[in-house]
Amino acid sequence: MKPNTILAAFFLVSGSAQVWAAPAPVSEAANSTQTIEQRISQLESMMKTRNLLQAELQQQLNMLQEEVSQVRGVTEEQSYKLEKVLQRQRELYQEIENRVSAVYEQSKTSAVVPDVTAEQAFSSNLSENEAYDRTVAMIIEDKRYDAAIPEFQSFLKNFPQSVYVPNAHYWLGQLHLIKSQDDIAKSHFKTVVEQFNESNKRPEAMLKLGVILHKQGQIDAGKALLNELIKEYPSTTPAKLATERLAKM
Repeated sequence: MKPNTILAAFFLVSGSAQVWAAPAPVSEAANSTQTIEQRISQLESMMKTRNLLQAELQQQLNMLQEEVSQVRGVTEEQSYKLEKVLQRQRELYQEIENRVSAVYEQSKTSAVVPDVTAEQAFSSNLSENEAYDRTVAMIIEDKRYDAAIPEFQSFLKNFPQSVYVPNAHYWLGQLHLIKSQDDIAKSHFKTVVEQFNESNKRPEAMLKLGVILHKQGQIDAGKALLNELIKEYPSTTPAKLATERLAKM
């Protein structure tokens, strides 16, 4: 066989092999294309699910924000109402001080003007507040001074741990002093002075107790108490009145 014929036969066989081998890449490409489409479909499904979850979470967040706003509105309303109640009580107590002081001045048993600059304490017990306010109203609204005495005594018995206990003793002292019952008044003022160091009624109780002691002839004891008042509460009205009294003793 001639060389040229052998070469032609070789190239013919090689070309046939290449022709038969060609379909493999086409099949792989088809499989690859199908895989990409599946992945795209999965990604689209995941995105759709995520968007739905985000929408649901946003809706829940909006609902929570609305509930918080409602709760905040209720809280602000309750705080406003509570502040109005406390303000009314402060005004009521100051009015009581002014009216009882006027009666006290007229009786001329003592020239004492109560100091009302300190804040009052308030109880969280509604029945306790009601009992105290009812007794106070007997003084300020009805002017039933005699009837207020047993009411304050009942209050002390029923609410022995009340924040109003020193106030009740102070008012009992005031009411008995108006009736010229100095010994009973002295007992109540002494209770405030000796047992309630943090009470805003203590300076006034010290002043009135000092005046009673001096009136009853216990001059040294009265002066000592008034000097103690001036030392402990130098900027208060009772301290200024104590200074004036000492100058006249």
